[in-house]
Amino acid sequence: MLIKKLLPKADKPSLAAPLIETTRVVVIGTGLVGSTAAFTMMTQGVASEIVLIDVNKNKCEGEAMDLEHGLSFVRQSRIWAGDYSDCKEADVVVITAGLGQKPGQTRLELASVNAKIIGEIIEQVRHYTDKAVILMVTNPLDVMTYVALKKSGLPNYQVFGTGTTLDSSRFRYLLAQKFGVAPDSMAAYLIGEHGDSEVPVLSHANLMGENIASFKEFDPALMEEAYQHTKNAAAEIICKKGATYYAIALAVSRIVRAILYDENHIFPLSSLLTGQYGLEDVCLSLPTVIGRSGIKKVLEIKLNDEELSKLRQSAKTISETIKSVL
Repeated sequence: MLIKKLLPKADKPSLAAPLIETTRVVVIGTGLVGSTAAFTMMTQGVASEIVLIDVNKNKCEGEAMDLEHGLSFVRQSRIWAGDYSDCKEADVVVITAGLGQKPGQTRLELASVNAKIIGEIIEQVRHYTDKAVILMVTNPLDVMTYVALKKSGLPNYQVFGTGTTLDSSRFRYLLAQKFGVAPDSMAAYLIGEHGDSEVPVLSHANLMGENIASFKEFDPALMEEAYQHTKNAAAEIICKKGATYYAIALAVSRIVRAILYDENHIFPLSSLLTGQYGLEDVCLSLPTVIGRSGIKKVLEIKLNDEELSKLRQSAKTISETIKSVL
């Protein structure tokens, strides 16, 4: 379990000491994704301390100042531009640093340069902590999660990536539009790579427990269209506005909350496979139960033959890229 740092308790409840336990999240990389993730966690009151770290110290300080100036409108927290020594008391370290995807570029094309960056960051983080859960966000997500895990030497349950959590949210939104329901009423997700080989699990997509194939709105062509739009969403957004950051920031905040509050919530997260579906030594997304110490369980659900075949192809794609950078 992670170490808890307790604040002194006042004899009587007071505004000066509203919290019993501090929770610290360190965000490494204050580009659009990192700074927006910090903003989202601040506005949602996820952690009592948020520390920003970036090689560009001026920008990092500017982001922290900008966030601090809004604290009168949200639940109180401490926010500052720090350094790697602040990881010593961290509960969660979120890594978003690295080169971003450019128009016309695939996530996997970023692998070599970002692997070097992530390796150096992990070395710094590990110098100060072996207790913090490490949440990877940098692309190519599955490859960087593998690099971070191997470089860190930490247990499998302690290092994982956001995986297809965002992809699944996109997929649910698109399916919900076609079925005329709210996105949070649609139960559907993708597994495998956070990228072009991701796998839609339509065999388990449902509304109130009823498979979506049972509804009159179901149309295989529309399902394929939703999947294609999901798979290409990031590239389309990048072409239109230069980067994606709002939705992934919301995903990061939600995952961090599930860790800090020991929620046992299930997300399709990227972690090291250890024999699931006959796959191992590769990081891919599968339904994953997480809590205060990190991953508690990876669920191996029943897949149909097509889904299983696609998952294995996804694993092959990621494995080949991992070999090219390590």
